Formats: sequence, C-alpha cells, structure tokens
Amino acid sequence: METLLGLFVLLFGIIIGSFLNVVALRFNTGRSINGRSFCFTCSTNLKWFELIPVLSYVIQHGKCNHCSAKISPQYPIVEFVTGILFVLIAYIETQNFSFLTQYSLLSTFFYWLVACILIVISVYDIKHKIIPDSLSYSFAVIALLRLILLYGSTLLSTHAIYLLAGPILFLPFCFLWLVSKGTWMGLGDAKLALGIGWLLGIVYGLSALALAFWIGTGVMVLVLIYQHLMHHIKRRARLKVRKDGEVPLTFKSEIPFAPFLIIGTLIVYMFNFDVLNIGAFMSMIQ
Repeated sequence: METLLGLFVLLFGIIIGSFLNVVALRFNTGRSINGRSFCFTCSTNLKWFELIPVLSYVIQHGKCNHCSAKISPQYPIVEFVTGILFVLIAYIETQNFSFLTQYSLLSTFFYWLVACILIVISVYDIKHKIIPDSLSYSFAVIALLRLILLYGSTLLSTHAIYLLAGPILFLPFCFLWLVSKGTWMGLGDAKLALGIGWLLGIVYGLSALALAFWIGTGVMVLVLIYQHLMHHIKRRARLKVRKDGEVPLTFKSEIPFAPFLIIGTLIVYMFNFDVLNIGAFMSMIQ
C-alpha cells in the first residue's frame, strides 16, 4: 500500500512539476498560464503526446519533433525534482504513509505548496537573476499563517521567538544589501530569508543559511576549477576560446543565490540539521 501511494504521489508531483515549468517560464511575461504550449524556435503548437512530463523529453531525445531544436533539460529536471520532493514531503509528514490523519494530510499539502513556490523561485532566479516580490512575499505570508494557526494568540507571548525568527534572518541580508548597494546580495534574498525564518525558526533557519553559503561556495569553486581546466585544455589543443582569453565565471560574477538558500532550507527541513549546533548551545544557557 505504501509503495502504491508513493508511486501515485511521484506521478502527481511530476505532473505538478510540468505546470511549475509553465509558471516559471511565463511569469511576468504577460502570457497567460492557460495558453497553449509551443516550441520557442519554430512556434509550432505542441500536441498532447509531446507534453507528457519527462517521458516526452526522453522519447524525443530532447529535441522538438517539428524543427529538431534542442529542448532545455530544465523541463524534465524540474518535473522529476518536484515528483521526488512531493514523495519525500509526504513520507516525512505522514511517517512513511502510515498515519494519514487530517493533520498529516494538511501538513503535507502545506509543504507541497511551499515546495512549489520555492521551485518556481529557483528556476526564475537562475534564468533572470532576480526573485519576484510576489513569490517571496507569498512564501513569507504562507509561512507566517502557519505560525498563526499553530500558536494562535500565544505567538505574541510564549512563542514570540518564532515570530522574531523571520526578521532575525532578514536583517543580515538586508544589511549586506545596504552596505554593498546591492552588489554582494540582492534584497530578494533578504525577503526569501524572512520566509525561511518563519518556516524553520531561528535554529534551523540559521542552519539553512549556513548550508546555503557552504554549498554555494563549494559549487562555485568546482565550476571555476572546471572552467579553468577546460580553458587550458582548449588552448593546448588550439581549439576556439573566448577572444578576451578570460574564464566566463569569476568570484565577482553575479550568481543567483536563491537556489542555494532553497536547497539549504529543504535539507534542514528533511533531516532536521542543526549544523551550527545552536540548539545545544541554547539548551546550555537556559
């Protein structure tokens, strides 16, 4: 039974991922989300069998059936990642699909909604290097509403620390944005951190931020090493290199940080990582 439920959730998540691709690509473009899908190269409207999530991409070998233009791997990646996230969230919230109570189902739907918003933010930030305010505010409001529903009137007294978690995570990013005049950190990252604080709390929220910086730094270093290696290999082989002879990515390059914040958030949510050991420290001083 658990296996069947898992497969059903996986397929459901993959279908939702297909919709998220449409949202991310058409957001702020003036195009309706309900409009027909078409090839961006030849403008041919796509038929239903060309829109089957993941499967169509594999069958068509990543190319358009009409003009043979390459299809971005973003489509199957987002679809598959969404499916996997939906399964993991359902697994966590229902304890391996064993406790399908009203609360566990509501909690599952809540985190599915959060995951959808975060996926769209990631894709949009990668493509445009900006986080739309409407998405970051939606995430923050949903996380805040969850706190209000969980703690009610005690949120302003006994559980005020959860309410303060958002602003506490927001302020460092805001400070970096002000000091650097937007060159070190975008204000969109600060708004995203606000929602992360309300979603995870201070302890796990700070862990998510730490993971984001570590993962982001590690990925950037690996990409830089790869680019330098390829650059030297091409020069030795006398292959075509950039006219300026420079490696495209440097430590001064503008890098979308939202995907790393979101990866850190998801890891902490799934594994309850307190990577800075703040929880133990707070227990000692209480």
